[in-house]
Parts: sequence; C-alpha cells; structure tokens
Amino acid sequence: MKFESICDKYIVFLKNIKEYFKESTNSIHKARNEIKTIDFNDEHFVVKSFKIPNIINKVIYTFFKDSKAKKSYKNSIKIADFTPKPIGYIEFKKSGLIHESYFVSENFKYDFTIREALKDSHFLDKEAIFKAFAAFTLLLHESNIFHLDYSPGNILIKKIDDNYIFKIVDINRMEFNPLTLDERLKNFSKLWAKDEDLEIIVKEYAKLSKSDESSCAKIALKYSQAHKDKKNAKKRLRGEAVVD
Repeated sequence: MKFESICDKYIVFLKNIKEYFKESTNSIHKARNEIKTIDFNDEHFVVKSFKIPNIINKVIYTFFKDSKAKKSYKNSIKIADFTPKPIGYIEFKKSGLIHESYFVSENFKYDFTIREALKDSHFLDKEAIFKAFAAFTLLLHESNIFHLDYSPGNILIKKIDDNYIFKIVDINRMEFNPLTLDERLKNFSKLWAKDEDLEIIVKEYAKLSKSDESSCAKIALKYSQAHKDKKNAKKRLRGEAVVD
C-alpha cells in the first residue's frame, strides 16, 4: 500500500477506500474507470477507481512511471486553482506490482458541464458562458497548462451570482510547457463544437490574447473539423453512426 494526502485527517479514509468504494451506490461514471461520490465525516468526495492495468503496465507503474492515480494527484496539486480540491491517492499492490489505485478529490458541486451549453442551441446565457470559458482557457494556457483531453465532459461549470466558475477534471494526461498559438487553438478541437459556437469562443480568446480574431477562428475550425473527420472515420469502420 502506498498513499499520499494533503491532510492527515484523510488517512483513515484512504486506507479503507476499497471498502467505502464498494459500499457506495453513487456511481456517476462507469466505463474503463469508475467514479463514485462518497460522503465521509460530513465531507463530500469524488473517488476515481482506475482500471486494473495489464501486466506490462503493472510493471511500468510499479518501477518506471507514476500510476494514473498518482499522476492525477500530482497534477491536481500543481494546478490546484483549476481543479476540484485534491485530497489524496492510494495504490494497492498484488504480487509486488501495482494492482488497484484510487484518486480522491472534493465533490465540486457544479451546475453543468460545457457539453450542455454546446449541445443545446437554446441554453440560457450560452454566449456569456462561451466568453467566460475563453477567458478561463486563456488563463490555463498562460499558466503553461495543456490538458490533453480538453473535452466537454471534463469542463465543469458553476454559476455564482453573475459569474461562471470553471474546473477541469480527468487530469492525469497533462503537459506543462509554454504553448504556441497554433497549439493553443488546436486545444479547442476536442470540444466537438458547432462552427458558430467555436467561433464565439475562439474570437473571444483571440481578442483577450490580442491575436487576430479571423485567422484564429480559421485555424481553430480547421483543427476542429480534422478531429471530427478522424473520429467519424473510425466510427464508419466500426459500423457506427457518425456525429455532426
């Protein structure tokens, strides 16, 4: 067992995480990994249980690279202003190799993700949301933060009075380097946004960053369409319906 936490009061929770996770029925996502909300001592947590790695990755995560849980924790500490509050992570070994791992953060009570605003053409105040999102993304990029899975479900939004607060999740895949303008604009491609919505976002981003709005929109739209084409090509090969 190996763990790390921001505070000693969470050690008991981490050490017994498997039991708490098994008992919880509040699953909010279940695919390759599973995410549950769990209450403990009047605090509210989100716990991500990572898929048990194959034997090769077990060796890699044990001896050569951080596990996804540890990387998520380290990244969240590094960019704490942009994520739900990190609580800790824990790893369990089997036969000397990392077997199970969990990452724990606060349960950020968001109102919606940016997916809802992108999918619903009548979403309330969507232009203001998009412009606030552009400002948030610029702040990320100016802080040399590049989220490699900057997709709609990973961008949480909470409205407080007339302001929108953004947090990013699923942060084990991040890079921390100064970004070129081209890299910044490409980062919007996984939003799967309609062209008119992406233009609002990118033109506001360009305006705030003192870049040319028209050329930035053109570049971002090119990357967005290329991403859609690539994903839809894979769907066609699998016999699945394509998405606009």
